[in-house]
Amino acid sequence: MLNSLESNYDCANAGDDLHQLKQELESLREQQAEDKETQESINRLENQISFILNKCDINH
Repeated sequence: MLNSLESNYDCANAGDDLHQLKQELESLREQQAEDKETQESINRLENQISFILNKCDINH
């Protein structure tokens, strides 16, 4: 998970970052844990992925 994404995010890193974030998200989903902490991590990863896709104008 990336520590922070800000408006000055460098889209040159988007390919690697998206790959990493999607792998982390898939790993968490496979655990099928229902606890609040896991759900918050899943939500954060989804938000980070959406931010990068929108910021860098990437069609998914």
